[in-house]
Amino acid sequence: MSNATPPGWYPDAAAPGTDRWWDGTAWTAHTRPAAAPQAFGPPEPVATAPQDLRLPGPAVTASGNGGTAAGRGATRTVALAVAGLIVVGAAVTGAVLLGRDDGGKRPEAGPSGSVTPTTTVTDTPSPTGSPAEDDPKVLVDQLNGITLPIPDGWEKPDWTVEPVLTMRTVNSYECPGSSSDFCYHGTVTSRIASATDITSAEELAEHDIATAADGAYEKNLVGDRIHGGITSHKVLDSASVSVAGRAGYQVRWRVETGKGPGGYVQSLVFPSTIGTESLIIVRYAFDAGPDGPPLSLMDTITKAIRPIGDSATSGGAGSSIAP
Repeated sequence: MSNATPPGWYPDAAAPGTDRWWDGTAWTAHTRPAAAPQAFGPPEPVATAPQDLRLPGPAVTASGNGGTAAGRGATRTVALAVAGLIVVGAAVTGAVLLGRDDGGKRPEAGPSGSVTPTTTVTDTPSPTGSPAEDDPKVLVDQLNGITLPIPDGWEKPDWTVEPVLTMRTVNSYECPGSSSDFCYHGTVTSRIASATDITSAEELAEHDIATAADGAYEKNLVGDRIHGGITSHKVLDSASVSVAGRAGYQVRWRVETGKGPGGYVQSLVFPSTIGTESLIIVRYAFDAGPDGPPLSLMDTITKAIRPIGDSATSGGAGSSIAP
């Protein structure tokens, strides 16, 4: 004869109006509204720490007949046990509420009618040869399967206004012509080409360069003018280039602005090293003048772009470069 309570949904004393799943030996993380219809079973079990909590269960005859006097007595025993559990759980909940510390934090509750599951986070090893995401010297574009070396004096910010992979010079300054915007002397972003039917790297680079220039020196994302706007531009380069073993294309402009020294912008387009080989756009924006990065750094970064897992030197994964 077993006295273990069978698996099922039971009232959660710590969360009124909620049922929690008892798997026969311990409370799980699965809950549902108390008014929900009876389910036949819980979702996939979630591993939890072993608990000592046990509920007294009904006595069942060998034949499984629940209509005998013993069966009816067992049913009453279960009802009394569950009611007692609810009372004990309510008392524990009240004690927890009264036991808040002065900082308003709720202390951990002891054993009660429900068990709060714990989550264990396990670190997943990186693939062999893959650079760590938190390496301050490498910008890792997992979506496109490439890495870009981060120059000395640059950073990869935790947050940017535009949701694209970004690295930029550490120090910012007030944008010329705008008292509410902050600009950076050098910025490089990596993104996958979307919302376009263009499949040629050359055609896409020629098409993207105006957008890259406007975003860096004409207007910000909300349409406010920065740098006094672009007054003119000059094409400095438009040529094929090899990037991470792929045939790509780059277009570079020198832009003059209404305020400030203006700058250099470049759109670099090449196929992804993984998946469907969708086109990648890497945009460069370097301020002109003595505070901007040297223009040669654009070529240095381009030559140092590598597929993820490539440990080649000269600016490959895990290496940094000087501006």
